[in-house]
Amino acid sequence: MFARLLRYLATLTKGRIVLWCYAIWYVVNVAQHFDPRARLWFTSLGLSSIIGAALWISTFKKGSTRQDRWQVFRLFLMPFCVSSFAALVKDAGYILVFPPTLRENLIGAGCIAGFLLLLAILRRRAHPSP
Repeated sequence: MFARLLRYLATLTKGRIVLWCYAIWYVVNVAQHFDPRARLWFTSLGLSSIIGAALWISTFKKGSTRQDRWQVFRLFLMPFCVSSFAALVKDAGYILVFPPTLRENLIGAGCIAGFLLLLAILRRRAHPSP
């Protein structure tokens, strides 16, 4: 299973790498501003259900190939992340999606840099240069 994960990471497309970087930024910021109130999370789930269903319907084409389950999952996950992120950082002094402190920005950037370094190492191992 671990080998499959490493193979998956080594073969990520540029677009998927960007999505993983978004996910890392989200997790780092949510961890720093976590709010355990159930109402916030249920509201985000509700919005995710409504918007995810609309996105799924808008991308569905009768007679075409079936959508990949991870693609459908992302259609629901992204609205959840957006709504929960917005609720968590409300009144926290964010500028767009950037935290107000250098420390918080460096933690997020460092995690993303670590991820990109891991990908570079995995790719180099998968395709060693002569």
